[in-house]
Amino acid sequence: MDRITAARVFVTIAERGSMIAAADTLDMSRAMVTRYLAEMEEWAGARLLHRSTRRLSLTDAGDLTLARCRRMLEVADEMAVAAGDDADTPQGLLRITCSQSLAQAELAAAVGEFLKRYPRTAVDLQMSNRAVNLIEERIDLALRVTNTLEPNLIARQLGNCDSVVCAAPRYLRERGTPQRPQDLAGHNCLTYTYFGKSLWQFTGPEGGALTVPVSGNLSANEDLILLKAAEQGAGIALQPRYSADALIAAGKLVALLPSYTPLRMGIYGIYTSRQHMAPALRAMLDFLASWFAPKGR
Repeated sequence: MDRITAARVFVTIAERGSMIAAADTLDMSRAMVTRYLAEMEEWAGARLLHRSTRRLSLTDAGDLTLARCRRMLEVADEMAVAAGDDADTPQGLLRITCSQSLAQAELAAAVGEFLKRYPRTAVDLQMSNRAVNLIEERIDLALRVTNTLEPNLIARQLGNCDSVVCAAPRYLRERGTPQRPQDLAGHNCLTYTYFGKSLWQFTGPEGGALTVPVSGNLSANEDLILLKAAEQGAGIALQPRYSADALIAAGKLVALLPSYTPLRMGIYGIYTSRQHMAPALRAMLDFLASWFAPKGR
């Protein structure tokens, strides 16, 4: 963990009187401020703050550490400009995590173009659907498709993710074709663990919202598994357009319920802080916002 940042966080807590105020001042998540304080106390080898329900106050060790941290930050701030023009050049390693389906359909190509544009950068891409702890796992950027971000996260919306209800022609021949979302109750629906596995949401032809409970004999935490199962005729799937469109165009899947629009999801980039953001991370966020924009490629 960056000790300079940990020192800056500790000084801000001491000056603002609370970790919430420090998080707001530094534009960090509260969880990150807490972790930097814990790192600072581990580094100092002592408890630095008295915590009560009303306020925070410095311990004796905290008073001494505060003075030392202020001196250290003065030296660090004086050194920041020495790098010259290279300081703003995107360079170095970015560790990024996202789902396998998003990486396969979009991010692999996007990263390839990014690396051509910024040849002094490198990317380590980690496949995961779970919500990772960015600090503990040393992740610079997590991409998530969701509409329910935790309120303490630092995130930037990079684009939107449209979905489609689809099934294989074989399944529809055997089970019939649903005409309305309510008809899905009589079908085997393949559900994605992280998107509310039993409720699919739509906007109707007249603009009204509609939520439909669905069920089936297969659920998974990776939508590529469900896509393959749907292609094999196992049931009806709600899939991101970026995964399903090629199979629909090839006739291997059929788009269903054309008068009803599934709930649009957001594609978000989640990171630890807007303060002192590395040029490579800032460049990647800007690049992905352009990549995911309508007709942005």
